[in-house]
Amino acid sequence: MTSLPVSSVVLTTGFVLILIGLWGMLTRRNILRIIIGFSLIDTGIHIVIVSIGYVTNRTAPIIDSAVNASDAASRVVDPIPSALVVTAIVIGLSVTAVMLAYAIRLYESKKTLSIDAFAESKW
Repeated sequence: MTSLPVSSVVLTTGFVLILIGLWGMLTRRNILRIIIGFSLIDTGIHIVIVSIGYVTNRTAPIIDSAVNASDAASRVVDPIPSALVVTAIVIGLSVTAVMLAYAIRLYESKKTLSIDAFAESKW
């Protein structure tokens, strides 16, 4: 029996999270559930980017006694996807905080979080 590579399992998990988040955003009428769906999509995208940047049998991009400078190109993983994901996590957290603050203000004005109550707020 052959086993699946870890990167394939993680990539599939990321895509499943994206699909669950998209489903949650499109089928729910509660603003908090839509925000949770957005967060699931965000997390799924982070997992997909990390799994794409992963290379089997390579090490962290730290040049020391274990990996010398001449072998670094063939033995280390590219650090750019991980750095982008860390930045995206911080940005996603900020956007989620702004959405939650906006949801609190909407609740204070209408006493509901149903998106149907804000139909007159459309353009």
